[in-house]
Amino acid sequence: MSSSQSVVRVVDDEESVRRSLSGLLESVGLRVRTYGSAQDFLAIDSPDTPGCLVLDLHLPGMSGLDLQRQLADSGRALPVIFLTGLADVPTAVHAMKGGAVEFLTKPLNAPALLDAVRHAIEKDREARAERRSLDELRRRYDSLTPREREVLQRVIAGRLSKQIAAEFGTSEATVKEQRAQVMQKMQAHSVIALTLSAKRLGL
Repeated sequence: MSSSQSVVRVVDDEESVRRSLSGLLESVGLRVRTYGSAQDFLAIDSPDTPGCLVLDLHLPGMSGLDLQRQLADSGRALPVIFLTGLADVPTAVHAMKGGAVEFLTKPLNAPALLDAVRHAIEKDREARAERRSLDELRRRYDSLTPREREVLQRVIAGRLSKQIAAEFGTSEATVKEQRAQVMQKMQAHSVIALTLSAKRLGL
């Protein structure tokens, strides 16, 4: 996902700040949407659109930290760059622990902001690619029959086909066929690859 397809959301209650940031970001070819409050952002913004969030820490109503927390809890997390007029170390630490990419103080340093935005967009691109990959892996796992899932568990545990056959009370040939189906459906070319896929799925 290129940065030209991404959107930088700016959430700040000061119109002059929104206008200034929008102009700066658009001057380097970035797409921008601005919001005057966290509530406006939640009501209007589409989580399907990649990008990042440039977020004022102190907002009327829902604060920037509250918005960050709500997005994370809803599985809608975007990389966040916090802005604040007050240098508050404990709050900055809290924000970074919550997954913020950067914590910048006003007045803003333009190059620092642009660097943070580019980093955040790349972070979001990587996270979305990982989620797509994991979703595809889950679809493959869901295509397995219950017996094939049992075979998978035993294969990644290091059991041989004849050992699995003895445990199931079936033939080794049957287990080998089931094992081949598992490998094909999971698109794994080796037991190591199958084990890594299972680990990603939390099996």
